[in-house]
Amino acid sequence: MSSIVTRPRQMGKAASSPRRMQLLMKQAPYYLVLLALVVFSLGPLVLLVLNSLKSPFEGASNPLGFPHHIEWGNYVTAWEQGWFATTLLNSTILMGGTVIGVWIIAGCAAYTMSQLDLPGGNIVVLYLIASSAIPLQIFLIPLFFLWSTLGLYDSLFGLVIIYCATNAPFATLLLRSFMVSIPREYADAARIDGANEWRVLWRVIMPLAWPGFLTIGLTTALAVWNEFLFATTFIQSDTLQPVQISLLAFHQQFARNWSLTDAASLIAIAPIVVMFLVFQRRFIAGYAGGGLKG
Repeated sequence: MSSIVTRPRQMGKAASSPRRMQLLMKQAPYYLVLLALVVFSLGPLVLLVLNSLKSPFEGASNPLGFPHHIEWGNYVTAWEQGWFATTLLNSTILMGGTVIGVWIIAGCAAYTMSQLDLPGGNIVVLYLIASSAIPLQIFLIPLFFLWSTLGLYDSLFGLVIIYCATNAPFATLLLRSFMVSIPREYADAARIDGANEWRVLWRVIMPLAWPGFLTIGLTTALAVWNEFLFATTFIQSDTLQPVQISLLAFHQQFARNWSLTDAASLIAIAPIVVMFLVFQRRFIAGYAGGGLKG
């Protein structure tokens, strides 16, 4: 009796193996494409790590291979020459101040456009879209003279104002897409209970739209941490330089120490990579939700 039962099982396994092979053959192109994307995305990062552990001579002679002698001291030298103890702190201040400012500006603007009957709201949305598409370089010269006149040149506060202004339009559009999906009955019920608009925004809308606030916070933090043009233009003091300026410390007159530059690049991107990995699920979910709503 047991032999009769095992034979159909063996026949089923034998019949399923060709089907599995056919399924794998059909899926093989997709796996190849995914493998190519992985190599394309992770390949430069792997080379960056390998070259950061090489001596300058080995980095120039063998840029694509593994290091023969690991130079852990490159990170210590890069940290000291790049003034990372100062620049990381300055970038953290810029990032934190800008994120808070964008939260306030975008939160109030998105609440007004989504939950209140704002006259000309569609015109404001078009204006925000147009302002987000304008190249920021055209504002560089007027801002330079204006900031010099107002005494905001060469100050972290002045740079935070610029970052808030450049990141607020996109953040407002993204946050508005979250708040549009919130039923107005919640806000109306709070107003009936005597809550003013600030209390409605703080107690009712923000708890429901917090994934949107997290998303615009991460987007703004990434933009500020990686920004270079305005930082080099409006900051001159060595004690106020952000982290991206540290990469200029390894440029010599006729050459560049690429081993130290790679080590400095890893130091510069490490905090933002850790932050993204911690919040990546919320970040991706927030982008998806913001693109599908409103």
